[in-house]
Order: sequence, then C-alpha cells, then structure tokens
Amino acid sequence: MYSGRIAFQKPSSLGRLHSWPDRNGPNGRWNNGVRAVVPANNYLSQQQQQQNENETTEQSQELAEQSNAPESIDPECLIKHPLQHTWTLWYLEVDRTKKWTDSMNEVTSFSTVEDFWSLFNHIRGPSEIKVGGDYMLFKSHIRPMWEDDANKHGGRWTISMNKRLSDKCWLDTVLCLIGETFEHSDQICGATVNVRQKIDKISIWTADYDNRAAVLDIGRTYKERLGLRENIYYQMHKDTMVKLSSSGTKSTYTV
Repeated sequence: MYSGRIAFQKPSSLGRLHSWPDRNGPNGRWNNGVRAVVPANNYLSQQQQQQNENETTEQSQELAEQSNAPESIDPECLIKHPLQHTWTLWYLEVDRTKKWTDSMNEVTSFSTVEDFWSLFNHIRGPSEIKVGGDYMLFKSHIRPMWEDDANKHGGRWTISMNKRLSDKCWLDTVLCLIGETFEHSDQICGATVNVRQKIDKISIWTADYDNRAAVLDIGRTYKERLGLRENIYYQMHKDTMVKLSSSGTKSTYTV
C-alpha cells in the first residue's frame, strides 16, 4: 500500500573537512578552546600543493552535482490502486422546506484506494452529523433512491445499532462494498446509514430480490464480516414504499 514516503538520494561523499590554521604557529596549542591545526601548505612541495588543489576542485564539483541532482521518488508513491467500480458518496440533510430529492447532495466520487481514504479521513462520521441525516454510498451510475432502475426490483439488508457503534459499522460496511467482499458483487447497488434519535440503521441495497441465492449469500457474508450474532432481515423496496417506513414491513429473508 501507498506509504506516503519519498526517498531521497544520499550523497556518497561530503568531501574532506579542513581545520583553520593556528595564528600562533605550528605548535599545535589550544587557542580559545579550539584545537589549532598547522596549515599543511607550509610543509608541502609545490607538486603536492597542486595535487591537493585538484582534489579540492573535484570535491567541490561533486558536491555541486549532488546538490543539483533531482530527488529520487519512490515509484510506489506515484501509483494509485484502482477499485473495481467507481463509487459516489451522497449526503442527505433533512430540510422540511424542500423535497426529499432536493435535500440530497452529491459529495464526490472515487475510484481508487487512495482517493477513498483521502475522502473518509476528512469527513464527519455518522456520529457527528445531524439527527435525521443520511450518508449513502452507491455505484456511480445508481442514484440512492428506490425509483432508480437499478433499485426498483431490489431490497435491502438492514441492521440497527447503538449510536456509539455506528461509525465503525459504517466504515466496515463501506469496506465490504468497495473491497468486493461479496461473491455476488454484481448484485450490490450501495449502502446507506440513517442517523436517528435513538438508534442508527445501516442497510446494504441489492438489485434483485428474486435472486434468492445471491441475496442470502450477501446477507450471510455481511453478518459474518461484521461479527453479528443477532438475525438480520431483508426487505423488498416495494413493500417499504407501501408502508412509507421500514417499521412493520414484512421481511422477505432472514439470516
């Protein structure tokens, strides 16, 4: 996974360090707490001095080249890891002066692992949004409403939970979706979290309630991944629409 680290080339040599000469002569005494070193040029032949000057010039050129060299970037930092689908996050904030559809706000879409975490690390969790609000995450071509062609013959698995658990359950649910946890991922439309006064609800929406094998497999996998002990229930959207509320709506499947 992307680590966010950038690797820089480390100079192989920083050249030689030279001490300055002692003003008091070549006796190697300590002056003001600094060890004085006798200038080498006082005792070197002209040929040796020229050789030292050439070495110093080469070292200066080497340092100049190293300082101007481009930074070496870890190729992993430039790679994004694509998801199987592009997903769109929606947010609904209840406003009784508007139609329900007008209260839905499309937040953004993402199609890579990195873009997902960039989004979810910077938005409020369900526990931080207003009561009555919803988050909805759906495949980009599906609108989060029963009437959408991809949803109208489908239904949803729903779990209810203590509000203090909603953030973790919502993230785990989202990871199941974008990570293609389900064998019948083609039947997955999206997921919602409903923030209410006493409890929160999370639902996974599927495309076809008549596909019994796929619906049950999704339910069992979801229950297992979240570590749920209680039964969870599947309701068809058409039944929920008639009731205008999932309360009292009969369950088609149970796992």
